[in-house]
Amino acid sequence: MSGRSGIWLTMSNRLYLRPEADVTVDALEGDRSLLSRISTAELLADILRTRIIEGYFKPGERLSEKEIGEKLEVSRNTLREAFRLLTHERLVVHKLNSGVFVRMLDAADVADLYRLRKIVECAIVREITSPPAGRLRPVEAAVEEGEDAAKRKAWRELGTANIHFHQALMTLGGSARVDELMRGVLAELRLVFHVMVELGLRPVPGPQRNREILEALRAGDGPESERLLADYLGDAERQLIEAFQAKEL
Repeated sequence: MSGRSGIWLTMSNRLYLRPEADVTVDALEGDRSLLSRISTAELLADILRTRIIEGYFKPGERLSEKEIGEKLEVSRNTLREAFRLLTHERLVVHKLNSGVFVRMLDAADVADLYRLRKIVECAIVREITSPPAGRLRPVEAAVEEGEDAAKRKAWRELGTANIHFHQALMTLGGSARVDELMRGVLAELRLVFHVMVELGLRPVPGPQRNREILEALRAGDGPESERLLADYLGDAERQLIEAFQAKEL
């Protein structure tokens, strides 16, 4: 099912945003119908998390209780509970007498995020010993999404496609707990990419390298997939840390 603003709620309660959606706070009205399906505070947190992941709420941006509450027709207590969940995930921060803001990360956060990513993501692809067959379809779709965005020089969409690629890789592990863990990690990572946009930098050429990882997975070559992924993550980490250090000067 879908809302007018472009969010899709799948059978697994995962939220996805159509790439072409032009999302503002006003577009949250289209998400209102989703809130009756499961726990309102948890689903509200899912909606806001998705907006952050897709890059529509930026680091340092204040999340207005009044505006969001009115657009989604939720109570202040429900909204505050959703904010509490997102604070626990390190996506937002509460500033006394100022409100709730999308969190701003630093170079130390980048290093910590990539340390975790290398441990988890590389371990999952390493275990591939034969072609995953149909399980690769989400990975293939994410690669195609990224290649299309790169051709159009749609950089925000390219960042989103890259996140979708790594989310799809995690599903190969067959663990709901890993999926949940990495969803939060990749949401934080979206906050990191905004710094590169501010500095006018382009990310490590993800589509080409994602394609290489996909081909290794298709061949059932876990060790080669791990090598390619580790190299990619290492290069991306270095680029991001340099960007943060330049911003802090």
